[in-house]
Amino acid sequence: MRKRRIMALTMASVMALSLTACGGGDTAETTAADTATEAAGDEAAAEGESETAEAAADAEVANKDKPLVWYNRQPSNSSTGELDMAALKFNDDTYYVGFDANQGAELQGTMVKDYIEANIDTIDRNGDGVIGYVLAIGDIGHNDSIARTRGVRSALGTAVDNNGAVNSDPIGTNTDGTATAVQDGTLEVNGTTYTVRELASQEMKNSAGATWDAATAGNAIGTWASSFGDQIDVVVSNNDGMGMSMFNAWSKDNQVPTFGYDANADAVAAISEGYGGTISQHADVQAYLTLRVLRNALDGVDPDTGIGTADEAGNVLSDDVYVYNADERSYYALNVAVTADNYQDFMDSTKVYEPVSNQLDEAEHPVKNVWLDIYNASDNFLSSTYQPLLQNYDDLLNLKVDYIGGDGQTESNITNRLGNPSQYDAFAINMVKTDNAASYTALLSQ
Repeated sequence: MRKRRIMALTMASVMALSLTACGGGDTAETTAADTATEAAGDEAAAEGESETAEAAADAEVANKDKPLVWYNRQPSNSSTGELDMAALKFNDDTYYVGFDANQGAELQGTMVKDYIEANIDTIDRNGDGVIGYVLAIGDIGHNDSIARTRGVRSALGTAVDNNGAVNSDPIGTNTDGTATAVQDGTLEVNGTTYTVRELASQEMKNSAGATWDAATAGNAIGTWASSFGDQIDVVVSNNDGMGMSMFNAWSKDNQVPTFGYDANADAVAAISEGYGGTISQHADVQAYLTLRVLRNALDGVDPDTGIGTADEAGNVLSDDVYVYNADERSYYALNVAVTADNYQDFMDSTKVYEPVSNQLDEAEHPVKNVWLDIYNASDNFLSSTYQPLLQNYDDLLNLKVDYIGGDGQTESNITNRLGNPSQYDAFAINMVKTDNAASYTALLSQ
């Protein structure tokens, strides 16, 4: 560019000298010379502006200013549930993507209650008038797990108030109905009143400290069945990973309806074999939002592009599948109950959501590098549903994503692999514990 600018100025000078030599002080010749000189100056100015723009584009963005999306685990206090707004407002391009936990929890509880009422003639296996259920709790410090436990207890009438909120503590065993964290509920169906009792519940944490552990849930149902067998009429789980482990280990053979959450492919397929139902948290919408929010920030466009407002490729979400809470800087996908009535519509859990399945033009949206972690590479929902969806969307959105799988136990297992954040343009983070956002923001702030 510098050589072209020098040549332009030289040509202007030569032209001016030539015109002067030909006509001395002729006005037309002088005007032509001035015009040539001005044109050269305009070209030089334009090229200077172009160089400035290119330099700005090439300037390295500080890691602390790069787009960041927290997903699946919302930064929050694991004891109180209070959101960590410092993490959610880490920079101007920081957001959270998840789902409406309370709406989904209510749906799960209602789904279980509706099933009991519809099958009241056969569900009380020992005919004692008590509908007994067991509950697999994923993580006592995880907001979503807490919400699901509360949702089931509220719907079944077993909820107990604890400082203005439903108690979500595990109870151990409760065959006599004396546990203080729950109470016996009642259901009146066809003129008969039944007692509803939470027989047992525990957090499914393995010996290494990983929560939401399917193997632990499979062992737990074996212990519970040995202890109080045909008193168990219903099995409920905070997710499908644990739910399917219990279903395969005991519930299926004993024809006991089991309810989970996530609409994993194996759980949806198992509905035809007696799995009671599950909840789709619209993982297809969540995965899209996780990467779309980053894409928009990287492009410097309106954050709503391709979300609530159609992009140039026609991608757009309707307001019945997600909501945005500006105060919490959070996008929440809405949930759908999956039962025997509609499960065939959810058989492929890794299919991209049709309204946002259009390829972006790489010329307008150049490839960018994204670092993304999954708290536990063995988590059934994240590994078998969420990551495959992300891998479908990353191509559509022209994002080159490095997927990092954690062990589900320690934050350092993940953060140790964020050694060179400068090589990435954006970050998507799924923490092991919701309290630990600072472990990541500290790295990005160095």
